[in-house]
Amino acid sequence: MEATLILIKEYCLQCQVEETFIYALEEEGLIETLVISNDRYIEDSQLDSLEQFRRWHYDLHINVEGMDAMRHLLDKVKTMQKEIFQLRERLRVHEGIQ
Repeated sequence: MEATLILIKEYCLQCQVEETFIYALEEEGLIETLVISNDRYIEDSQLDSLEQFRRWHYDLHINVEGMDAMRHLLDKVKTMQKEIFQLRERLRVHEGIQ
């Protein structure tokens, strides 16, 4: 399935976001953009992350560096939740708990 590209200028206009914010996210490695014919685009698969970063920045006033730290911590929490689930399942199997 081919990714849909969204023009960053259009996204910024529709969502009232500064283009410099998008470029700062890209610099920090939080999103990736594509340049085609001197226009910047983002793939639709990154929209959920972009929306989350937008809310963190504009609603919670978190800077881009803070977003990177938050994303890293959330990734760790998700990994730990998966590990806890797997350990509980193993414990159930070994102890015969239902």
